[in-house]
Amino acid sequence: MNVTTTSRATGHPGYSETLPREPGSAATARRLVRVALAAWGLDDVAEDGAVIVSELVSNAVRHARRESIRVMVERTAVRTVRVAVADFSRARPVPRAPGNGEEGGRGLFLVAALAAAWGTDERQWGKVVWADVEGRG
Repeated sequence: MNVTTTSRATGHPGYSETLPREPGSAATARRLVRVALAAWGLDDVAEDGAVIVSELVSNAVRHARRESIRVMVERTAVRTVRVAVADFSRARPVPRAPGNGEEGGRGLFLVAALAAAWGTDERQWGKVVWADVEGRG
């Protein structure tokens, strides 16, 4: 695992890793989120963060271009963590209502349910889809 750490204004490092754009990268992204949240003492939101990053990685794997994606985890406030996935597609994610019996299509609804906020930031080269999780207590 080749994880990059960067200092942030909150005094806590941010963590990021470039991963191949393939389904197996979701497991690596979940580990990155869990490790970062444990290091920050925010274990109470580790599972929410892991589910969110799985959904964001799955969308990037399915819809993005090129061979890699970048997963980022940063502490933006004392009890808030931003989980993000950058990819080289400019197409914004759109929540959709799946039909009965469809296996997929619920990921962004799950992200919205678990996150305090979520969104997409456009870049010249693509986009960053992010979600903020807030710790309790």
